[in-house]
Amino acid sequence: METHHTFPAALNIAAVERDTGLSKDTLRVWERRYGFPVPERDANGDRLYPASQVEKLRLIRRLIDQGKRPAKIIGASTEELLALIGDTPDSRAAAATDIPMLQYVRLHRGAELAAALRQALLRQGLQRFAAETVAPLNEAIGEAWMRGEIDVPEEHLYTEQVQNVLRGAIGTHVGSGTRPRVLLTTFPDEEHVLGLLMAEATLVAEGACCLSLGTRTPLPDLRTAAVDGNFDVVGLSFSAAYPARQAIDDLLQLRAMLPASIAIWAGGSAVQGKQKRLPGIRVIEGLEDTIAVLGEWRAAPRHDLNA
Repeated sequence: METHHTFPAALNIAAVERDTGLSKDTLRVWERRYGFPVPERDANGDRLYPASQVEKLRLIRRLIDQGKRPAKIIGASTEELLALIGDTPDSRAAAATDIPMLQYVRLHRGAELAAALRQALLRQGLQRFAAETVAPLNEAIGEAWMRGEIDVPEEHLYTEQVQNVLRGAIGTHVGSGTRPRVLLTTFPDEEHVLGLLMAEATLVAEGACCLSLGTRTPLPDLRTAAVDGNFDVVGLSFSAAYPARQAIDDLLQLRAMLPASIAIWAGGSAVQGKQKRLPGIRVIEGLEDTIAVLGEWRAAPRHDLNA
C-alpha cells in the first residue's frame, strides 16, 4: 500500500525565505493583502508552502528585481510569469555579463569583489561610487537573479560586501555634517538596506548630518527618535518588494504622527510615481533627485536655520 504524505515537498517559512530571498514578513504581508501565497498548515499550525507555490514565488522575486510591482504580477499564473521573464532583452543580459564585479559574485570571490569595490570608491569618491558603480551593479545583480544566473547565497555575498564598503566610507564623514539633520531607516516590513545606504552616502557627501537607525524601525520608535533627536528630516527607503499600497498607508500614518516641521523624504521603487498620493511627503525619484531635494530644503527660508 502506498504511503500518503499530507504535505509532499512542502517547505516551512524559514526555508522559503532562504530559497527565494523573500523575507518572512513579506510572505505574510502578501498572504494577507494579495491572497498569495496560500500556505498549508502542519500539525502545529505552522505554515508549509507547496513546491508549486515556492516556484511561483521564485519567479515573482525575479520579476520584482526587474522592477515589476508585486500587486501587478502576484495574480498571474506561473506560465504568465515565465513569459514575462522571457521578454527580457538579450542586450541587457550582454551588458550585465560585461560587468567584472558581477563575475566575482557568480564565482563567490568575495575578497576580489571587496577589493574591486574599494578601488572604485577611491577612484570615484563616495557620491559617484554610489551613483556610478553601486546603482548599475544593483541593476545587473537583479537582472542576473531574474535570469537564474545567481541565487540567494550570491546575492547575500554581494549585499554584504557593498554594505561593508559603503558603511566604512560613510563612517569617515561622521561628525562633519551640517543641517539638515536626517534620520534614516525603513519601516518594519522592509529589510532591504542598500537603498538606505546609497541615500546616506549621497547625503553625507553633500555635507548633510545623517544618523541611520538601520532597517525595520517601528513607527512609534521612529517618531520618538525624530522628535527627541531634533531631526529636520526622516528619510525612508522602499524596495520593489514592498507593497506600494502599504508604503503609502504607512507613510501617511507617519506624517500624521510627526510635527510639520520634520520633513519626510521617501525613495525607492515602491514609491516612485506616487507623489500625488503622498501629500506632505517628498518622493525622491533617484540619487540625483536626492541632491536636488537637499538643495530645496536648504534654500527654503527658516527662522531657526542656525539653531
